[in-house]
Amino acid sequence: MPFTRAGGLTVHYDITGPQDGPPVVLLNSLGTSVHLWDAQVPALAERHRVVRYDMRGHGLSASAPEREYTMVQLADDLAELLDALAIERAALVGLSIGGGVAQRFAAAYPARTERLVLCATGNRIGTAPMWNERMEIAERNGMAALTEGTLGRWFTAAMHAERPVDVDGFRLMLSRTPVAGYVGCCAAVRDADLAADDARITAPTLVIAGSDDPSTPPALCAALRDAIPGASLHVIDGAAHILNVERPEEFNRVVREFLHAPAAAGRRR
Repeated sequence: MPFTRAGGLTVHYDITGPQDGPPVVLLNSLGTSVHLWDAQVPALAERHRVVRYDMRGHGLSASAPEREYTMVQLADDLAELLDALAIERAALVGLSIGGGVAQRFAAAYPARTERLVLCATGNRIGTAPMWNERMEIAERNGMAALTEGTLGRWFTAAMHAERPVDVDGFRLMLSRTPVAGYVGCCAAVRDADLAADDARITAPTLVIAGSDDPSTPPALCAALRDAIPGASLHVIDGAAHILNVERPEEFNRVVREFLHAPAAAGRRR
């Protein structure tokens, strides 16, 4: 379990794959940890140096201060992590808030961004009242009060029925997320409007949506595609918000094809 310092915090990270492989960084979603990507690491690490890390206030990067965070701050955390790991440039794969961080990073650090895969995300997600309500519930009643409703958005009814053990694993992951980290990152999503950042992105970009995602539906992901010059969109049928877990085979195939494609192909609509 390696740790380093980034953004003034102790950050937990994991690196798998060949030392000389092209780096790809996986950015977790709200209420999850590096284990969000367990099904992706073997597929990507055949060729890539795969970096996972727990976002501030999540997983084993839990010693974050109790205050509201910003998307700028989270993107700068990533930049400092890459500095600590001596990685100059990388492809980024981010889900939900992780996709928001990736958008901000790509706009702020274009020379450090090889490619982008933005999953189940948008340049603006939800409304301020919605996020304020979730923050208040977490602070008042703890993460357990949000868990079942969140799992209903994360996975389809079929996933709940057919893979209850996997769903239960994510129930534990979410319920053990520190309230301070959850609330801080909720504030970052609440306050983020990344449309101006998206217009500045120059890296080849793929947006991936789940057909049954109530949090970031395909229409929101299509709008994100349209906001980023040259971006493309792939919709995974039968997946909700945590689409990389619900449909790992299709997800892994699409991501690998995009990461391995020539640069010009990566920019096609």
